[in-house]
Amino acid sequence: MTAAPTMTAESLTAQSLTARLPDHEVAEAAEAAEVAEGFVRGDERCLTAAYHRWGGLVHTLAARTLGDPKEAEDVTQQVFLAAWRGRAGYRPERGPFPGWLVGITRRKIADALTARTRRLDLVAAAAAALPPTGGQEAGPEAVLNRLVVTGELAKLPRLQREVLALAFYGDLTQVQIAERTGMPLGTVKSHARRGLHRMRRRLGAERGRHTEPAAP
Repeated sequence: MTAAPTMTAESLTAQSLTARLPDHEVAEAAEAAEVAEGFVRGDERCLTAAYHRWGGLVHTLAARTLGDPKEAEDVTQQVFLAAWRGRAGYRPERGPFPGWLVGITRRKIADALTARTRRLDLVAAAAAALPPTGGQEAGPEAVLNRLVVTGELAKLPRLQREVLALAFYGDLTQVQIAERTGMPLGTVKSHARRGLHRMRRRLGAERGRHTEPAAP
């Protein structure tokens, strides 16, 4: 007489769970597990598959917190790049692959919020460096002007932007900037002067458009 196969608690649980799932969900779970396994092995096709499968989840989490779809797109790309580079650190026994991605997403969102705070600090420093154009501004109008400055700072050529960032955010003197970047001191002064001049000109034109009297 053939002995009945031994059934462990784990196998009974797995079978009971599988039995309760519709066939298409069982197939979906198996496909997701295959994508995760291939991702960890370094199969680039599985990287693409993982992005298509879970990229929407990552983007939704980022957009919900950051409130900026474009910034959320950047975070999504950073998450999958970080996951790909650190794929050897994934441990299935610690949780499912999507949960691992969510953990990376939270860290990248935190990084994005920190970077945003730094940009706002830079905006405040840049706005303070610009000469006043009229009466004292306060409240929402000042905030709006700072946002305009952020956009104009981003439009500067790379070297001018870097010099101003080191001056405003890094709180470095022009001599220190020259030492750190290896640029001649005269070049640093030139980039700073041209960058500030360009920002003043653009901001002045922007204010002019908003203060022109309406046509009768």
